[in-house]
Amino acid sequence: MAQWNDYHHEDEDVDGEERDESEVDYKSTGRDSLVFLVDASKEMFIKGEDEEPSPFDMTMQCVRSVYTSKIISSDKDLVALVFYGTEQSKNPRNSFKHVYIYHDLDSPGARRVQDVDGLRGEKGAQVAGETMGSGNTNLGEALWCCSNLYSDIKLRLSHKRLMIFTCRDTPHGGDSERDRQARTKASDLKETGVVIDLMHLMKTGGFDVSLFFCDVVSPPEDEAELGLQMEPCGKLEDLKKRVRAKEMKKRSVARLNLCLGEGMNVAVGVYITALQARKPNAIKLYRDNNEPVRTKTRLYHTQTGSLLLPSDTKRVQVYAGRQIVMEKDEVDVIKKFSDPGLELIGFKPMERLKLHHHLRSAVFIYPEEELVTGSACVFTALLRRCSVRNVFALCKYTRIRNSPPRFLALVPQREEVDDGQAQIAAPGFHGIFLPYADDIRTLDTPQLPTASEPQVDKMKEIVHKLRFKYRSDAFENPVLQQHYRNLEALALDLMAPEHIEDHTMPNVNMMDQRLGSLAQEFRDLVYPADYNPEGKTGPKRKPGEFGSGPWEKKPKLEMSEDELRGHVQKGTLGKLTVPVLKDACKQFGVKVTGTKKQELIDALTAQLTK
Repeated sequence: MAQWNDYHHEDEDVDGEERDESEVDYKSTGRDSLVFLVDASKEMFIKGEDEEPSPFDMTMQCVRSVYTSKIISSDKDLVALVFYGTEQSKNPRNSFKHVYIYHDLDSPGARRVQDVDGLRGEKGAQVAGETMGSGNTNLGEALWCCSNLYSDIKLRLSHKRLMIFTCRDTPHGGDSERDRQARTKASDLKETGVVIDLMHLMKTGGFDVSLFFCDVVSPPEDEAELGLQMEPCGKLEDLKKRVRAKEMKKRSVARLNLCLGEGMNVAVGVYITALQARKPNAIKLYRDNNEPVRTKTRLYHTQTGSLLLPSDTKRVQVYAGRQIVMEKDEVDVIKKFSDPGLELIGFKPMERLKLHHHLRSAVFIYPEEELVTGSACVFTALLRRCSVRNVFALCKYTRIRNSPPRFLALVPQREEVDDGQAQIAAPGFHGIFLPYADDIRTLDTPQLPTASEPQVDKMKEIVHKLRFKYRSDAFENPVLQQHYRNLEALALDLMAPEHIEDHTMPNVNMMDQRLGSLAQEFRDLVYPADYNPEGKTGPKRKPGEFGSGPWEKKPKLEMSEDELRGHVQKGTLGKLTVPVLKDACKQFGVKVTGTKKQELIDALTAQLTK
C-alpha cells in the first residue's frame, strides 16, 4: 500500500487536494493571441524634439519587449506583427493592398526578436523603407487581413487582442468611404471576440481620438481595465506601461460566491497580485531531436508484478505505531470542511489588523459580473461603505473542494490613477490571510545588554538620514535578470550578455555623504576606543582551550631516535598510532610506499636496523 504522500501532483489535482495559490498553473483552456497592427506611414518615422526616438522606433522597442516577455512568461501564446500603409504588399495571395504581414500569428522565438531588432534605430528605419516603404492607407483592409489571421488558426484561442500603433488621428485623410469600411470591419472583429486597442503616439498638433478611432476601438471590458486613453504617448516608458497593462488577459485563480447573508450571493474572482519569481525548471530533452522527454508513472504489485489501477491503492497513515488504512473516498470526506466560497462573518475596525498577522502574500478580490448579474453594483457599495467607515470585512475562505478553510481580512482599496489617467490601483478588496492561534509563536528572547539613551538617539539620527521611499518595482532580482540575459545572449547569438546593474547593493558613497560624522560618533558611543572593525575578530585561542574536536588541529608529535629504536627492539611499534608512525617516517626521512600501519612499521624497522 502506498504511503499518504506517495502521490504526484497530477494525482493531487484530480483528487482535489489543495495547492498554494503561488503554485497555481495558469494554463487555461486556450492560448492568448496578440496582433500588432503598426502604421508604416511617413509620419511614423519623424523623430521628436531633442533627438527623441521616432514613433516607429518606439513601437519596435515595445514590440521587442513584448516578444521577450512572452518567451519567458508564456511561450505558448501567439503573436503577429502586421504593417499597414506600406508601399509593398505581403499577405496570402496579396489580396490586400498596402498591407505587409511581417510575422504570422505564431509563438514568439529568438528569430523573431532578431527580425524586430533589425527594424530599430536609424538603420532599422532604412531597412523598413527598403523592405516595405510608405504608401496609401486602407485600415479596413488591414483589419480584414488581421481577421483572416485569426480564422486561419486551428488552435483554440482563449483571448484575442489587436493593438493599433499610429500617430495619425485621421488615417484616411478625411475619406469617408474608407472610414466607413474600417468602422464596419472593426465592428465585425469585435463581434468575433477580438478586443481592439489603440496605442496612439504623440504628433505635432496633438491627437484627437474623437475624429475616427473612438468608433474603432473596443470599450473597456470592465471597470478594472484601462479604457481608451485620451492622451497620446510621448515617451517610450509610457507606451510600454500601457501595452503591459493590455497585453495579457487577467486570469483569476478561482471564481467563487461571496455570501453576504442568507440568499445574498455575489460572484467574485480571486487574483494574485504578487507572485514569487523563480528560475524555470530544467526540461529534459532527447539527445537525437531535442524534443521534450515525457515521463509516466505506473504502480506495480511487488509480488505478482501486475499493473495497479487507482482503485487498487489505498491511503495509509501511521499513528501510534499502527497503519490506519483508508479508502480514497474516506480521505475526501475527512478533508472536506465546507463548499468553496467566501462567507462574510462580520466587520472589524482597521486598528484590529496588525502587521504581525501577515502569513503570506495577499490575494485580490474583484466582482465577476458575467457570472451573477448585479455583483458589481453590490460589490461597489460594500467597498465604498467599508472604505468610508475604515473597517475590513472578516470572511471564511475555502478555495477548492478539499482545501481547509482560512480566514481573510478583506481590506478595501479605492481606484487610483496617475497624471496620464493610467490606472495605478484597481478598486477591490485585498484578502489578508489571518493566522490561527497556533500560528502565533511565543519566542524566548535572549537577555542581551540594552543600549543607553544617547546610543539610541544617535542611531535614530542615522536611520533618519538613510531613509528613502521604498518601491518594490525598483529592485529587480539580479540572479534572475542575469539568468535571462544569459539565455537571451545564447538564443540571439550575442557576443556577450547585457550588463545587469545590481540595485540591491548599497550605495556606500551616498551613505557616507548623508551620514557625515554620524557614523564615527556612533562608533565612539558604542565601541571601545581601541576597536578596529577591519582588524582581527579576537585573540587566537590556544589548542585545547575550548575542548577538542574535529575542527581542532592536533599538535605534531615528535619522538627521539633512541625512543624509536627502543620500540623496535621491544617490538612495540604496533602500539603507536598511524599518525605518530607517519610523523616518525617524515622525521627520519623514511620513504613509505603505502599508508597502512604494517607498511609504516616495516619501513621504520628496516631503516632503524641498518
